[in-house]
Amino acid sequence: MSSMGSIKEFSDLDLHPITIDGVDSELAQKNHLLFTKIEDIPYIILSREHIADGFNLLSKLEVDYDLAFLDDDSYDRLLHRVLEIKSDKELDSTISEENESELIEEDMSLSEFLKTNSDILTSEESAPIIKFVNSLFYQAIKKGASDIHIEPHDKKGVVRFRIDGVLVRHVELDKNIITLVVSRIKVISNLDISEKRVPQDGRTQVKIAKKSLDIRVSVLPTYYGERVVMRILMESDHVPTLENLGFSKELTARYKELLEHSHGMILVTGPTGSGKSTTLHTFLQAVATEDKNIITVEDPVEYKADNINQIQVNTKTGLTFSAGLRSILRQDPDIVMVGEIRDRETAEISIQAALTGHLMLSTLHTNNTAAAITRLMDMGIDEFLISSSLLGVLSQRLVRKLCPTCKEESLIPKHIQEEFILSSQVVYEAVGCKECNYTGYNGRRAVGELLIMSDEVKMMFKNGMSDYEIRNSMKQKGMELITDQLLEIFLNGETSLKEIIRVGLKD
Repeated sequence: MSSMGSIKEFSDLDLHPITIDGVDSELAQKNHLLFTKIEDIPYIILSREHIADGFNLLSKLEVDYDLAFLDDDSYDRLLHRVLEIKSDKELDSTISEENESELIEEDMSLSEFLKTNSDILTSEESAPIIKFVNSLFYQAIKKGASDIHIEPHDKKGVVRFRIDGVLVRHVELDKNIITLVVSRIKVISNLDISEKRVPQDGRTQVKIAKKSLDIRVSVLPTYYGERVVMRILMESDHVPTLENLGFSKELTARYKELLEHSHGMILVTGPTGSGKSTTLHTFLQAVATEDKNIITVEDPVEYKADNINQIQVNTKTGLTFSAGLRSILRQDPDIVMVGEIRDRETAEISIQAALTGHLMLSTLHTNNTAAAITRLMDMGIDEFLISSSLLGVLSQRLVRKLCPTCKEESLIPKHIQEEFILSSQVVYEAVGCKECNYTGYNGRRAVGELLIMSDEVKMMFKNGMSDYEIRNSMKQKGMELITDQLLEIFLNGETSLKEIIRVGLKD
């Protein structure tokens, strides 16, 4: 049996259960004994409330590990994971007893179940897989996830959530359970359940806590099975105000001025996941009034709004960005938003619309403001057309903020001090605690640079100056670059060095 030496105490830990040879894990759990590793050393975790039950079972076991107590939160988390593994096994045995036709019938009932718009949190009668898929949506919303990833591997499968722009592991499942979960998702998204060789795209709607959510589903065949990514699309009431986007006051005031123009083009640039769509929808909500006709063409429609007309791109029917944009211009719009300028045709129509009295908003995938103009020229747009239609370019990034509860002091590394000419000072780094789900970060803020197409900037382009030269010249005249802002919030202790390098400190 275990040595009955002094019982250690630990707190604020994120632990995972381990299995011990010769110990019935279910019997141990019933007697409030849990097994885990802390800093690679195996421990038997006791419950303070049920210590007698724990010692009673320990006296019958041939296990020689140290004993420990955990604080309530850490204990509950570990117990939750033990129960999760147990329910996976039960799920596995339930599934193995069912034949294929029963599974298909259950697929149909799930499809009907979700279509009836009943609140998924009140459904107690659901089959295990139905409950599991519903709980995935619920957990994702609760944790503020934007995407759910379901990934099959050789023997196991993993479910991960994208929270604050970074993937976080949610749960690991047996391979056959992952396959059934994917089948459920395909059914509720009206996809072909028998087709496993080609990519499929669909969408579904679920109701959680009286809120209706649209979910875009993408299924991709991989070597070990079908991989699913579900993007949770938001309602317009999730769109922040201009002031709440997180940009500095000076930047907010400058792009507010841009939005007062009745015609011309405003571009928002940045890499995937930098918040471009959110910013565009914030701009639209800021200018949306009763006397304006606002039409958008998007892929996908990420924020549903009642006061604007939204068109969803559908390449299968020939409704591309350019085709949608041509049709929009025949609908007498005041303001037009195109989800992304991807090709020359869309760029040409957008510029023409901006020149003929429409306020045009769109996005481009470029790393900085000046590069957007070069990209348009690379697409074949004449320089004089860009100069006369473009009002300004906003380039942005989203930076995760350090969790105020657990962030720890550190010093700036020497090579960073030398590279950016910084003095040695105290900064902070991520640690991880229960408040931030052990990521070290809590929430995000936007940083950006805004290039206004002044006569001076137009002359620089006409004289053939490069992106780098134009941005440097504008920096001398007071334009704050993204790099400067990233360093500023790092030195203020709002984020970590690792995060600003990830976001693009060295772009």
